[in-house]
Amino acid sequence: MIDGHTKLFGFLAHPAAHSLSPLIHNTSFKVTGINGVYLAFDVTSAGLSDSLAAMRTMNIGGFNLSMPLKTDVIPLLDEVTPRAERLQAVNTVVNRDGRLIGDSTDGQGFIDALKANDITLDEKVITVLGSGGAGRAIISAAVDAGAKKVYVFKRTNDLFESRKEQLEAWSNVVEVLPYEDEELMIKAVDQSQIIANSTNIGMAGDKSLPVTPAVLNHLTSNHIVTDAIYFPLETPFIRAAKKQGSHTYNGIGMLVNQAAGSFLEWTGQRMPVDQVIEAVHEAVAQREKK
Repeated sequence: MIDGHTKLFGFLAHPAAHSLSPLIHNTSFKVTGINGVYLAFDVTSAGLSDSLAAMRTMNIGGFNLSMPLKTDVIPLLDEVTPRAERLQAVNTVVNRDGRLIGDSTDGQGFIDALKANDITLDEKVITVLGSGGAGRAIISAAVDAGAKKVYVFKRTNDLFESRKEQLEAWSNVVEVLPYEDEELMIKAVDQSQIIANSTNIGMAGDKSLPVTPAVLNHLTSNHIVTDAIYFPLETPFIRAAKKQGSHTYNGIGMLVNQAAGSFLEWTGQRMPVDQVIEAVHEAVAQREKK
């Protein structure tokens, strides 16, 4: 029940109404009995500074952000964690007595989702498709988790060389390669135990695959294939990987586990991940029917 002691948390984005974050966190508050409420706020880059001032003034406990606010918020914060500094992206802000501290829990969400299925990245080879926000978070977390090698495939555009320099500077286990080079991608897949799609290919009504048929044919029952996308629940890539016999996981695990990182920082308590995943799965399934 909301009362005078209820702590407010929120999600800042534009648009914000589509977010599953309120469902995730309010389910968590209900299950744990924590007196908190989580709301979505439609905030643009232009309104971000005023929004943060209000957060401090009203002593709001913390909030999440989506792009481009994940980068816009950094100069407005009092402190950022090393992993957020590395990524130059913040998805979680904690208000500690008026000091706003930014962190990135996205990559750890990927690691924790795998760990929940008894999968670790220690000494594993992983191929990451894409190097956008989700991809960089996965790459950074894979390095920290002890991956033996991280192959990253990025489109060869004007950003290719600068992105390659940035990511390969993180660790000598990271190698950035042209997305269009089918032969190199096949070699990487053959060496990898984990294939992670971080692109938006296959989202919503998109029937496309993030790899060519030739690359797809190299997926086997020895591969773990993940997709950062959770809508639809089964992307074309996940469906195709299943037919190859691979072990597959959609983006709900990463989504909920990154939120669990925020929840822990805000409340000091662990999120009831299993119950939340069940609620999110049901909500996405309902959206798919519409």
